[in-house]
Amino acid sequence: MYDIVYHLKQRLHELSPVERRIADAILDDVDGAAQSGISELADKAHVSVAAISRFAKTLDCDNVRELRARLAEASAVGKRFLDDHAAPPSSALFAQICADVESCLRRNIGGLQEQVVQSLAEALAGARMIYVFGMGGCSTVFGLELQNRLVRLGRPIAAYSDAISLKVVAATLTPQDVVVALSVSGITPEILSAVDIARGYGARVGAITRVDTPLAERADWLLPIVIDETDFVFKPSASRYAVMLAVDVLATTLALHLADDSRERLRRIKLALDSYRGGENRLPLGD
Repeated sequence: MYDIVYHLKQRLHELSPVERRIADAILDDVDGAAQSGISELADKAHVSVAAISRFAKTLDCDNVRELRARLAEASAVGKRFLDDHAAPPSSALFAQICADVESCLRRNIGGLQEQVVQSLAEALAGARMIYVFGMGGCSTVFGLELQNRLVRLGRPIAAYSDAISLKVVAATLTPQDVVVALSVSGITPEILSAVDIARGYGARVGAITRVDTPLAERADWLLPIVIDETDFVFKPSASRYAVMLAVDVLATTLALHLADDSRERLRRIKLALDSYRGGENRLPLGD
């Protein structure tokens, strides 16, 4: 991977006045520069066409075509990561974060179909072993969270996020096992590979991911999530709450499916914690 925007910014202080005008023109609109012809870019930077060709070589590109290709690659990440979007004032920022979370939850609750959630919960209740697959920040965290919720209900469960471990575990599964795969993107190669291996040995798969993705297509049960990313890139992704909602709905449905057993196990946890630390009756169970 060659990050031309990074290298361009790093070398600004080394550039001649002419080169600096070209660099400024590119950084002002990376996507536009990628789509511009050599004459258009020269006009925008107020330099000659020959200067653009020389500038491409300065950035270790063989020609302007390669320069444009690298700029196109850089602009593919989206303008929200390249443009300077003004942050809301602090007085409004907290309210915006809260509103984004609320909006995300409302959009996603409608996609969770009761019949699908109940069916997956029944499968988890009867599984020999439950394995949670998730990689990356959000999916790893909520994979562990799902493990945390289900182990309290007495379910045999383990979460994995390492690429090699995913394949190793997947190769040991049987039709009596259930995999719950978490992926916001639905395209993570390591997750897809592990799921394919698990399915090859008969394991059933539940997925928390976007619809119409490779992971969704591999799932026996799909708990769909909707991603709403804003142009304000400094705020953590609201999609985390979509995953958390699906995890909470699934864990609660499973607990109710095994209501008597779940209540008894949760009672034991509360007793053990109260005996250890004391505290008021309404303290959460180890959270």
